[in-house]
This record gives sequence, C-alpha cells and structure tokens, in this order.
Amino acid sequence: MAAFTTHTPCQATPLHPNIKISTQNANTKTVHKTTSSLHHYPSISSLFSQTKSTLFSNSGSGSSWLQHNPLHHDASGGSGSRQGPIYSVFRTKPAEVASVEDLFEFICSGPLVDKMGLTQEKVAESIDKWLFYGSKLCRLFQLDELYLTTPQKARFYHYYIPVFVWCEDQISQHASKFKDGEEIPPLVIGFSAPQGCGKTTLVFALDYLFRITGRNSATLSIDDFYLTAEGQAELREQNPENTLLELRGNAGSHDLPFSVETLTALSKLTKEGMKMKLPRYDKSAYSGRGDRADSSTWPEVEGPLTVVLYEGWMLGFKPLANEVVKAVDPQVKCAFGVAATDLVFIYVF
Repeated sequence: MAAFTTHTPCQATPLHPNIKISTQNANTKTVHKTTSSLHHYPSISSLFSQTKSTLFSNSGSGSSWLQHNPLHHDASGGSGSRQGPIYSVFRTKPAEVASVEDLFEFICSGPLVDKMGLTQEKVAESIDKWLFYGSKLCRLFQLDELYLTTPQKARFYHYYIPVFVWCEDQISQHASKFKDGEEIPPLVIGFSAPQGCGKTTLVFALDYLFRITGRNSATLSIDDFYLTAEGQAELREQNPENTLLELRGNAGSHDLPFSVETLTALSKLTKEGMKMKLPRYDKSAYSGRGDRADSSTWPEVEGPLTVVLYEGWMLGFKPLANEVVKAVDPQVKCAFGVAATDLVFIYVF
C-alpha cells in the first residue's frame, strides 16, 4: 500500500514576475520576459526556444502552443465532463501569463514534487505534458489559461497535475507485475480526506485527465454505498440509543458488502466491450435523508478499465474493539471501517 500526505497547496507563490505581452499590430507580438536560471537545464532551454515562436505567434487564427501540440485532442464523449471554450487567442491588453521557464520553476516549487520523487530534470523532460494537462484543466473548469491567478495555478500545477502524474506512476508499477498477454485488472486508488477538502473535485479532474489521455477510468465515492432509505430506517430502529446512527454519514451507515461486490466486479472489467453501471446515491431523496438512486440513472463504464478512483473521508479506517470505542463515547456500541486491502491510498490533510 502506497500513500503520501500533503497539505492544501494554497500558500505557493511564483518565483518570478509574470511576463507581459503587448500587441503592436495584428500580426506582431512583443514579449518581455524575465531572466531565468534554466540555462542549467538544456532540455527546458531547448523546449522554450522551440516553443516561444508558437506560444507567442499569430497564425491568423489566434494560435497558441496547443494548436501545434500533437497531444492536443478532445476527450471522448464518454467522460460526461462539461467543457468550456479553450482560450488560445491573445488579448489586446497585457496577459498575466508566465513563460514556460517561469512555469517550470513554479511547478518545481510545489510541495508534492519531492514527495513523489520528481526531480527538476524529470519535470523538464515532461514539461510539454504539464502544459497540455494544465490547458485541458483550464477548459474543464472554464478558466482563461492566460489569466490564471496564483491560487488557480497552484491548484493545477501544485496539486491536480502532480497527483495525476503520481497515479500514472502507480498504474505503471501495477501493470509491470503482470506478464505479457495476461489480463491486467484496474488499479483501485483511494483518496481519503475530511469532508470539504475537495476530494470529489480532485477525482473529477483526474477522471477527465485519464480520459483525454486514452485511459478508461471509473469514479466511486463511499457516499455511493450508503444504505438505502429502507436500510437506514432499519438501522435507526435497531439502535434507538445511538444518535450517530440516526442519519447517514457515520461509519455503520454504509453497505460494505455492496461496495466490495462493486469493486470486485470492476476488477473484472478487463476486456473491450465489457460494460458496467456505477451505483450513485441521491442525497436529496426523502427530504434530504437520501436514498440510493434508481439504477436507470447510474453512469456506465466500459472495459478495459485502467483505474478506479475511490474517494471518501474514512477510507482505510479499520474497526476498533468495542471497549476502546466506549472509552471515548459510551453510546457507540461498535465501530465500522473500510478495509484497505488492495487499495493504493492518497491521504490528504
């Protein structure tokens, strides 16, 4: 089981001032860039010299590096993600966008780079992918890639993209354990963090990046496995003295056998043409008490499946003995947990 712990990446600041881009006429751009120390990294210097002519050129249709990048393509219709317009046309006023060199240094200043074993050389070698991922995330979240604020840049380049790169590495390690010709079951990656930390949004972004890079992925939440309204009512009646089980949310209010059954079924989605629906929960049902959504509304995924992204606030928790729990709160008779077996976890604090 692999795991890393991170803080919310909201304190990062750029190391260099933003470049300024001014328009002289319809076909000419003047670029004022800051001095960089990247002459120590030939691959980046070479990339920047090759990219500068396309990144800041005007081909008559407002081109950007995206229009010349072989990685640039749209996701398949199966992702179901909302896609806004991509902003590749230069404005008539200075844009607050960093050069490739500045962005490289911003990426390397992120808190997760060292934790994942990335070096400046490795980032330099894959900088085109980082640019591609960042631009696609701008489209997904309907942000202008030329006017990202520092928190927005940190969200993408210090958090979402590094986690995606880490996931890809975990998938590669997982696949290497199988021989040629063997069916490779999807890797299940768990994301565990307190409520409100952004797990669902992170998984939403990762699922999108997997799909636009040609990988089939499935997303699940521990919330999808809440007991049905009927099951929750029975649990409440069976434990009238336990207020923690009165409503959904706490350990004990989930259908663990159903979650294991679902994950087991997804692990067998290894061939093209195989399909499966993913359970979903309707929190608005019964005046907010909730119920499992009708199966006709569940999204469908197809094989071969590469990865399952599973998020929840108590993933990896293990049961405690009743006497230990009662020492903390006498009204709690038992504690339930979700086993960490066969899951690769990211713990976000």
